[in-house]
Amino acid sequence: MFDLLHRGHVTYLARARALGAALLVALNTDASAQRLGKGDGRPLNALADRAAVLAALAMVDAVTWFDDDTPEALIAACKPDVLVKGGDWPVERIVGAQGVLARGGKVVSIPFEHERSTTALLNKIRGG
Repeated sequence: MFDLLHRGHVTYLARARALGAALLVALNTDASAQRLGKGDGRPLNALADRAAVLAALAMVDAVTWFDDDTPEALIAACKPDVLVKGGDWPVERIVGAQGVLARGGKVVSIPFEHERSTTALLNKIRGG
């Protein structure tokens, strides 16, 4: 979702970019993000704003989005050589992994660094 961009996100994106020739970042639309139940008022930043911020990062080559609950159809259409997800997702649970692996691609779960989270940041901002 990349709602409030923080150091953990940037580190993760840099590591993801190092795994391939280009980095395409797929964002949940606002409606899709709201269905994920991330909390009241989420996302804080609208899709256009989240996409613009990510597109401005040197390690990001392209940004797209999906309105479904998962990016499975988008992954199938893009046919990436490498599929990357955050460390809270084991490879066997990453949506689209089976198709990528079946085509001879690679699926990577990148461990989190810097112990950052948007939810924790929001709680801090809100005084919680």
